[in-house]
Amino acid sequence: MAAEETTLASTFQTKSAQGPLLLADISGYTAFLQAVTEAHRDDAFADGAVPEAYRLMSSLLDGIVACIVPPFTLSKLEGDAVFVFADVGSDVPSGEALLDTIRSCYADFHSRLTDVGELWSCSCTACARATTLDLKFVLHAGRFVLQQIAGSRELTGPDVVMAHRLLKNSAAEQVGHGAYALLSDAAVSEFSVPITGAFPMTETYEHYSPISAFAFALR
Repeated sequence: MAAEETTLASTFQTKSAQGPLLLADISGYTAFLQAVTEAHRDDAFADGAVPEAYRLMSSLLDGIVACIVPPFTLSKLEGDAVFVFADVGSDVPSGEALLDTIRSCYADFHSRLTDVGELWSCSCTACARATTLDLKFVLHAGRFVLQQIAGSRELTGPDVVMAHRLLKNSAAEQVGHGAYALLSDAAVSEFSVPITGAFPMTETYEHYSPISAFAFALR
């Protein structure tokens, strides 16, 4: 047992790092699953079965991870979001290529939604709402700490908190819909991302100075 604990401790060494923090968040996820659960409460959930709509959510999340890992490293799945990161010196692309990585992920997401008929045949109002799902991205860059918490590798630090807070923003109002990539000024500067056509924004969060960002429409 002591040997196992030593191995575990060496695997989860606390480390300070700096680099990109990317979140890909599925919009409408919670409302969709709630509607499906209610609609199929007496049939698909009977005898411990699971509605086929859950297969779609697994497919969407798997697709997001496959598109961005690598060059990013998966931190964890957070319900309706995928959280990834990378260290300075990694193979994360810069400039327009970084935006292309995000756009390709978005295109794959919608391709999987288009193929929803291959996963189930239900056409009820709840399941039909799958086509209303959308995807948004938040990319921040800063310093973070990787450490062991409850036996798992976790990212901590003010910039990690900021990346998550940026999910609550006014970008949808700026671009006119919920399909966008919001890049903080720190991420734009770190990766030399061109901002032509982007919507400049300033977001304010408690305990933080106002943060400048740029919203890129994905549709």
